[in-house]
Amino acid sequence: MKDFDSLIFDLDGTLWDTCEACAVAWNNVVNRNEIKFRQVTASDVRSVTGKPHAECIKTVFSSLSDEEISILIDETVIEDTLAIKEMGGELYEGVSEGLNILNEYYDLFIVSNCQSGYIENFLSQNKYENLFKDYLCWGDTNEPKPLNTAAVIKKNNLQNPVFIGDMEGDYEAARVCELEFYQVTYGFGLPLEGCKTIESFPELVEKLINE
Repeated sequence: MKDFDSLIFDLDGTLWDTCEACAVAWNNVVNRNEIKFRQVTASDVRSVTGKPHAECIKTVFSSLSDEEISILIDETVIEDTLAIKEMGGELYEGVSEGLNILNEYYDLFIVSNCQSGYIENFLSQNKYENLFKDYLCWGDTNEPKPLNTAAVIKKNNLQNPVFIGDMEGDYEAARVCELEFYQVTYGFGLPLEGCKTIESFPELVEKLINE
């Protein structure tokens, strides 16, 4: 078994995908406020996933006025939560079984660039409240992922965690905190040079408990 004491997971693109639900949410806000914009798609959401929520909105809706973008930032935070509660998110293959197996060997944590309440939604929908020891997100602190990762490590006195994610921002958090990093290639990010890559969640489980 790997010589880690804990696993820190990114959420979107690593454990689940909520792009369809978020696209519905963003379109609801656009339509409710009579903002002139094309139909938002799951691909639009996927193209910015991994960034802080406000940055995602600013990027997708860059052609709109500052006032309209401000409305979208404020209201999509709430609308995302409502849509995900109704529609749910799609867990990647093997995640549910794999997390339960990994929990027998490691303490599990989440650090994400999502808004407040999003991780709680993930935990409650999938009945994972007792699976993860702690979590932190951009919406809770307004701080970048490296600082939130460091905060989780310090709070929980982690000695040798590994960071598992799919995006360059996840790798940066691991690099800044001097952690080993595994990149899952089934998520949203492009392959990163020099990273240990994982093609599926069952493969991750196998590497973490049998190698």
